[in-house]
Amino acid sequence: MVTWIKNFIMKFYVALIVIFLYAPIAVLIVLSFNDSRSRVVWGGFTLEWYQMLLQNADIMLALKNTIVIGFASAGIATVIGLLGALGIDAMRKRNYSIVMGLGNIPMLNADIVTGIALMLWFVRFLPLGFSSILLAHVTFNIPYVILSIMPKLQRMDVAVYEAARDLGATAPKAFFKVIFPDILPSVLSGFFMALTMSMDDFVVSYFTKGAGINTLSTLIYGELKRGIKPELYALSTLIFAVILVILLCVNYLPRISEKRQQKLMKAYKRA
Repeated sequence: MVTWIKNFIMKFYVALIVIFLYAPIAVLIVLSFNDSRSRVVWGGFTLEWYQMLLQNADIMLALKNTIVIGFASAGIATVIGLLGALGIDAMRKRNYSIVMGLGNIPMLNADIVTGIALMLWFVRFLPLGFSSILLAHVTFNIPYVILSIMPKLQRMDVAVYEAARDLGATAPKAFFKVIFPDILPSVLSGFFMALTMSMDDFVVSYFTKGAGINTLSTLIYGELKRGIKPELYALSTLIFAVILVILLCVNYLPRISEKRQQKLMKAYKRA
């Protein structure tokens, strides 16, 4: 009886957490198909907001800016972060601790402090615009990339790289043939973390974007004064659907491939 109660409480607790996490998203999805602009009155099923979304030039431009800045900043930050992680890993213990401590400050620092500091810096040396947002996103993404790569580098066996060098491989070839394949999962993890941080950012983008340029987060903030357009509900629903499909593919495609290989191996053994 006691075990049954404990299991019920655990399941109820998990269900409660899931409801709190996904109930707002469910409401958002329902509103994207609501024929009424009211958030409390159901006016019937419609796809009008998805059609109007494609015709809204401001939202499409903000979406384009968000995607371009996200992927560009994540790519640049990944390259810089990878090179930085390799350099930090080669430092002595004292210098390593100092640099890693400095690298953790931007992640612990408040976004508003980072945004205002970068704004003051860019106003002095660079006009605010697309390039300032891109550089700002690269700046706050680099520590996350380094943090993702460093643990894998520390667990690597240096003897493998040295063996490749002893066998005649050049330094670049030994890196790309020995080290890089081993740390590739961490590099990809850093890239996707940087991409997520960039596309999710608002505060830094708000202070460094300049006039005439918007990302989705700054556009939605501007719409709050006039009321959120239903087209943004449709856009948010599409973004959620794309992310859900990607997660399903990442989690289930390897399992499907593994099952197929097992079936082929069984068939081969039988033959």
